[in-house]
Amino acid sequence: MELAIDTSSNTTSIALSEGGCLMASLTWQTSRNHTVELLPNLICLLQQFGVELGSMEAIIVARGPGSFNGLRVGVSTAKGLAFALNIPLVGIDTSEAEAYDFAFTGLPLRPIYKAGREQVATALYRQIGDEWQHLEEPNLSTLTDLWPRIKEKTLFCGEIPSGMMKEIQRTLGKQAIVSHSISPCRSTALAVLGWRKLTRGERDDPITLQPLYLRPPHITKPRDKRPPFATVSKSSETKNGNSQTRC
Repeated sequence: MELAIDTSSNTTSIALSEGGCLMASLTWQTSRNHTVELLPNLICLLQQFGVELGSMEAIIVARGPGSFNGLRVGVSTAKGLAFALNIPLVGIDTSEAEAYDFAFTGLPLRPIYKAGREQVATALYRQIGDEWQHLEEPNLSTLTDLWPRIKEKTLFCGEIPSGMMKEIQRTLGKQAIVSHSISPCRSTALAVLGWRKLTRGERDDPITLQPLYLRPPHITKPRDKRPPFATVSKSSETKNGNSQTRC
């Protein structure tokens, strides 16, 4: 049995599968509370279906792109479980799992996520016959830069804001098919894609697997409040027989 974990966004899901076939899943909405919600919900799912964590034979995790905090929690949890249980670990791109739900259409599939700074995270996939193709790896782009890359009728999916949906449809017209629904459980697609990698003998190292961040986290260095080239002087005074130091 495999455990799939997706904490890429506020739509969080976990799933239990057997040979890539879904057995049970749990999806919930969170607000940056992945840290405190993931493990209790995992325990709840296991208990509900009478499954022991020790019976897991592989861990599959969405590695991004997505929420910085969500990915950190999901990938760290997956790595810890895989290491503790000594079982295989597989990381899958979130955009690939999002697109896979629409593989049956045979169309080019372009997942879209708002990435801030007027940019979107995107990628491109397509199912041709029995072959699942990676046509474009996850990357950052603006919608303006994206338009020339749309060469044929394409299905857009993912967590696309309504304003962005309208802009895609207005600009591309009949070349764009926009999914107005968010995949309710990306972990289901994760289970299938992860199982495929496992059967090919592919796995990730729990020590080296990292979240896929298309942009480094925004970290501000603490400001040094002292003036440039400030020197610290000390003087000693005696008051009531005690030596005091002033800076």
